[in-house]
Amino acid sequence: MAQVIVVGTQWGDEGKGKIVDLFAREADVIVRFQGGNNAGHTLVVKGRQTILHLIPSGILHNNKICILGNGMVIDPEVLLREIDELREKALFPPDTRLHISQRAHIIMPYHRRLDSAREAKRGATKIGTTGRGIGPAYEDKITRTGIRLCDLLDGETFADMLRINVEEKNFLLTRLYHDKPLEYDAIFDEYSAYAERLRQYAAHTSVILDREIKKGRDVLFEGAQGCHLDIDHGTYPFVTSSNTAAGNACCGAGIGPTRIDAVVGICKAYTTRVGAGPFVTEQTGDVGERMQAVGCEFGATTGRKRRCGWLDMVLVRQSVRVAGITGIALTKLDVLTGIDPLRICVAYRTENEEFSEHLPPSAKTLERCTPVYEEMAGWSEDIGEAKTMDDLPVNARRYVERLEELAGVPMSLVSVGPERDATIMLATPFQG
Repeated sequence: MAQVIVVGTQWGDEGKGKIVDLFAREADVIVRFQGGNNAGHTLVVKGRQTILHLIPSGILHNNKICILGNGMVIDPEVLLREIDELREKALFPPDTRLHISQRAHIIMPYHRRLDSAREAKRGATKIGTTGRGIGPAYEDKITRTGIRLCDLLDGETFADMLRINVEEKNFLLTRLYHDKPLEYDAIFDEYSAYAERLRQYAAHTSVILDREIKKGRDVLFEGAQGCHLDIDHGTYPFVTSSNTAAGNACCGAGIGPTRIDAVVGICKAYTTRVGAGPFVTEQTGDVGERMQAVGCEFGATTGRKRRCGWLDMVLVRQSVRVAGITGIALTKLDVLTGIDPLRICVAYRTENEEFSEHLPPSAKTLERCTPVYEEMAGWSEDIGEAKTMDDLPVNARRYVERLEELAGVPMSLVSVGPERDATIMLATPFQG
């Protein structure tokens, strides 16, 4: 048995959905441990695209246990719509069970309204949030005013907590942001209906996890976003509102760190970023536009174009250290086909300093950094049918091998296309 964490090594959008889907075939339990519907995992199965925002990618496999952990913030409307769509498409297998932690916090309408109002007020200095209410929901969690699933399921508790929250949030919306107030009764009725539908999924998920691990089951922990959107270790303030690094899998799911056996870091063969924030290797010319077009680089959640640039190994090395990564899953190698030469960022420079092992903590300093590149020859051959490393062109193999050297950890797999089988599997973390 093995307990494995999957995290992104960049700013999210690394292709975690496909990798988790692949690993889920071997896992018995798949757990999402942080974030909310500000993340989207895109999977292509039998030529059909499916985007999941909250439910773990393992839901597409039969006879699995899928868990939404206590570290998440959950929008009930989005979750129920996702469940309904999966059932309509016959993608919710009959023998797969879905459990939601009763300790998970609930995203309320006032969270979304505050999120949008704050971004609008920031103007040119906005963070670039998705407007889904994620930050305000985590804010309420920290100030101990948040509504959890267990509170939502208790009508009397929910009524009392909602009344206090609506009063406070309406004060902010009307006095500070000059927006319209929210109506208590409408929210209470809407969310009470959600509660009845969600009741069947509510569970003590930490207990379920512990029981399954003791039975010898394989568990896969699925993170959202990427390590550099981590609230502590990311490019603050241009980050998300939760800890995205691997260590949060334990807190966000309710298990101890001694249970974890491996951490797989998902790394795109180039770098992308959605929203605002410094991006040292960004390419705004032909190369960046080509990556964006060929890689279909649009946010799965917002539809926004992703900014594209050369692979930044300073980012990846920091993720390896902070997340304790034991293997790399390289994605979208096929997108680089036809680009020659290729560049890899191995360090940053400012006027008087060089960074190669970590990012400067200050966003202002990071904005002043210029990249130090290594240049490598590209390839023009189609690699979409490659099943082994020997099937790749020589220059593609050299590129992968150099990334492995720079990361300091071995490759677990190389993805050469969006489909499940467009993958060179080198080692799975569930192998003994």
